[in-house]
Amino acid sequence: MAKIIVKTERYSYPITIETGLIHNLASFLPLKANDQVMLVTNQTLAPLYLKSLLITLEGNGIKVDHVVLPDGEQYKSLTGLEQIFASLSEKFHGRGTTLIALGGGVIGDLTGFAAACYQRGVRFIQVPTTLLAQVDAAIGGKTAINHAMSKNMIGAFHQPISVVIDLDFLQTLPKSEFISGLAEVIKYAIALDSDFFVWLENNIEDLLARDTTALRYCIRRCCELKAGIVAIDEREENGQRALLNLGHTYGHAIEVAMGYGTWLHGQAVAAGMVMAAETAKLLGQFATADIERIKVLLLRAGLPTHGPDTMTAECYLPYMQRDKKVLAGELRLILPTGIGQSEIRSGIPSHIVIKAIKHSQIS
Repeated sequence: MAKIIVKTERYSYPITIETGLIHNLASFLPLKANDQVMLVTNQTLAPLYLKSLLITLEGNGIKVDHVVLPDGEQYKSLTGLEQIFASLSEKFHGRGTTLIALGGGVIGDLTGFAAACYQRGVRFIQVPTTLLAQVDAAIGGKTAINHAMSKNMIGAFHQPISVVIDLDFLQTLPKSEFISGLAEVIKYAIALDSDFFVWLENNIEDLLARDTTALRYCIRRCCELKAGIVAIDEREENGQRALLNLGHTYGHAIEVAMGYGTWLHGQAVAAGMVMAAETAKLLGQFATADIERIKVLLLRAGLPTHGPDTMTAECYLPYMQRDKKVLAGELRLILPTGIGQSEIRSGIPSHIVIKAIKHSQIS
């Protein structure tokens, strides 16, 4: 069993990685008999895993209520948040309750934001069921909902008390969702760790085959990288945590413009990373050969290397200007400076960004 500790200025909590964890109450410490829990999941996952988790918790004397939300990025909204609040109030949950997020990034973000707000803050546990959530979204305390005009603009920093990564979830994950998660894995390698990029080049087929040994190493490495960044920049105050958003400013533009759920988050981020690399190349800080390595790895993983054919390069800018990293009206982008290295750049002329997007569409 792999265990990683996330340390911030105020909190410390474990990430546990192994198979069969939802059947073991020890995975959910510090929960104990007579604790009150609100379990949040969605309509796709409830038939698969809700009963098993209820048996584990209720069988050990924990009082559990649950709410089942619709499945999809479009439901990461105020409406979804209100459903959680209503269930908490109807079942008389107080400040001592613990929320459990059983799901992917949508459920994790919604539940975490609800936990941050309900009675001004209650505990919550992340039980991520998708690769994307296991390597990224469930770790670090970022919680949010979407708005029609922008993604993740409404939210709060609220750390979980633990993250329970059960590798068994990945065996039932739809192929498209699994591949979407690989985009976030590749992001870590491009932005932070060249050795991990080489490992991915050598092991991508094992990951696609969902080999447990490969998955365990891959997820652990991503969690180690994320935990290290969160420890030194929990709230994106010194710029380090922003590096984890490589490709996201471009990718979020795709998600919003196309309508939430039309392009999966990982698909949009994959295309966005190529756009970021093309931007870096135009600025003279990234090699053509490294762009090709990125594109080859993305294609081997089954991910796109350019955005939707229906979006012109000029379409991206209005959405990118609503990105959270915009400061005083100035667009800031996370750009690679080499495989395994990245930086925040500001003051990039819009014509460079547009040209880079066009290059990604035709290359």
